[in-house]
Amino acid sequence: MLPVDLYKAAQVRELDRLAIQERGIPGYTLMNRAGETAFSILREHWPQAQRVVVVCGSGNNAGDGYVVARLARQAGLEARVLYLKDPGELKGDALTAFQAARATDVPVEGFSAASLGVAEVIVDALFGTGLDREVGGRWRAAIEAMNTQSVPILAIDIPSGLHADTGAVLGVAVRAAVTVTFIALKQGLFTGQGPDRCGMIRFSDLGVPAAIYAAVAPASRRYTGDDLPRLLPKRPRSAHKGDHGHVLVVGGDQGMGGAARMAAEATARCGAGLVSIATRASHAGLQAAARPELMFHGIESAAELPSLLDRATVVAIGPGLGRADWGQALLETVLTSDRPLVVDADALNLLAAQPVRRGNWILTPHPGEAARLLDTTTAQVQADRFQAVTELVKRFGGVGVLKGAGSLVASEDGALSVCNTGNPGMASGGMGDVLTGVIAGLLAQGMALDEAARAGVYIHGWAGDLAAKEGERGLLAMDLLPFLHTLVNPADHG
Repeated sequence: MLPVDLYKAAQVRELDRLAIQERGIPGYTLMNRAGETAFSILREHWPQAQRVVVVCGSGNNAGDGYVVARLARQAGLEARVLYLKDPGELKGDALTAFQAARATDVPVEGFSAASLGVAEVIVDALFGTGLDREVGGRWRAAIEAMNTQSVPILAIDIPSGLHADTGAVLGVAVRAAVTVTFIALKQGLFTGQGPDRCGMIRFSDLGVPAAIYAAVAPASRRYTGDDLPRLLPKRPRSAHKGDHGHVLVVGGDQGMGGAARMAAEATARCGAGLVSIATRASHAGLQAAARPELMFHGIESAAELPSLLDRATVVAIGPGLGRADWGQALLETVLTSDRPLVVDADALNLLAAQPVRRGNWILTPHPGEAARLLDTTTAQVQADRFQAVTELVKRFGGVGVLKGAGSLVASEDGALSVCNTGNPGMASGGMGDVLTGVIAGLLAQGMALDEAARAGVYIHGWAGDLAAKEGERGLLAMDLLPFLHTLVNPADHG
């Protein structure tokens, strides 16, 4: 089991310092433990491999690599090191590790792409967590050569080229099959391009005392759904629909009625007692026939909306809303209400043009929508997703959800959560509409804003993972609905 606490690189360096200077664990002892763990994981994942090539850079990450090479050699494997930093220029523990490797006759030579060809497993020990600039020159060429090999890569601590704090690729990054990381989990491994580059993540605290972690507060946390049984308890036998909230979904301009319906169906499947939809009149009749449990209202004027708002517990606005006058007028009317809101899609795009701050809403942008809200570019949002979602909440209030690989949830109290359910098959139309409905349905049942956002993102991604058991390609948003019904009843399914 991986820990839930996530840290920035500077925080991990401080934990490392505390272990060495205040707890008296020699740095070389920690390096040997790291190398031993990495080698053990290498043997666990690739027990038949006999030829190991370790690619070393500089600093302690290289030292870990030299330890792996020594252990592989001692275990009777054919191990060699390819270096990009002259080992004679190494210092401290890394130099000691190099000397120990040479003492066991590990072949050490300058890097060449051709020398990678003998490997059955490549060990990436080029860069550690301190990298904060774009990779270039021969270092970039080395990573590109590693990535072109047809053999698996084991990354030590972090795939080289990946930013430990943000999960952004710094020009180029190793694409690892397995990453073994030490002391504490780095938050960049779990969002942005981190999940794609890390492969399976393995962790070891290297035996440092648990007490040192109390001195450094984590930067963020992984949300693992452990509180779902508390948030979604078994309902009392006396329950009735009025106990579970009334969600009003506002959206579905001409030609986009399906978006509002998908959000509404997800809301209902997640347990809201009543679900209404304010949509174009041309959609209402047909949609009601297809899903009679939902209450469709043909709305052609914003003046027709207040009576529906008065009856709602929660309002979800945005799916299929459009950016024309109709959608703009409905959003302006919804914003006069004091109801908690879930805001997505074109409602976010309209909000970007006329910003409003509010405390009782959840904003759920994808990176492009977040860029418009923050008046920046999608690339800048993705370059530091943690900063982007934090700034989103700072400007607009409430709770922010930044969707994507490793979706992030931020609240005004500074809490940051990372959710790693979900898969690439969910990159298809309508998935965001379903998420809007999931969050609104949970919010209507009494969850706090941050609880509904975290649980909603987690359950939505989990349903996507279950729906993708037969394959990710071709996954549709509505495929999630049966699994949502199961996952919001944890007391019935263990």
